[in-house]
Amino acid sequence: MLPRELVDLMRELAVFPVVVGTSDKEGNLHMTFLTWIYPLDERTLRVALSSSSRTAENIRNAKRVVVQIFAPYRSLTCYGVGKEIIDRIEGIPFEVSVFEIEVERVENTLFPGSTITGIIPFAHSGAVKEMVELDSAVMTVLRNWE
Repeated sequence: MLPRELVDLMRELAVFPVVVGTSDKEGNLHMTFLTWIYPLDERTLRVALSSSSRTAENIRNAKRVVVQIFAPYRSLTCYGVGKEIIDRIEGIPFEVSVFEIEVERVENTLFPGSTITGIIPFAHSGAVKEMVELDSAVMTVLRNWE
């Protein structure tokens, strides 16, 4: 299970950067960086991805997902199974799908004698106002879809 204080922290922030790993049916690995993630509870993560991305396709086809979370004093690897729950979010200018990840196991992967002092710094570049509005729209769906 994810620690409750980490769930609370992830819920408080507008976006929370993580690294997600998947594989295709042949076992080819793929990693991606994303910020559209929301913990429903200590065992369920909800993420939004470009519908045509390799990560989305891998979750649809092979189901296995690994999420690496870096937070103050923590490096946690969450192993789980993903499923698509929304094939396209309405009102978004490109195709974005939503997936839920059922977390089966969490490992502390911070090596002894080390610590993480904060959250991965993240900022939009380019059309900042439009990206913040997009983040807000996607995160609203992640938080509120039933």
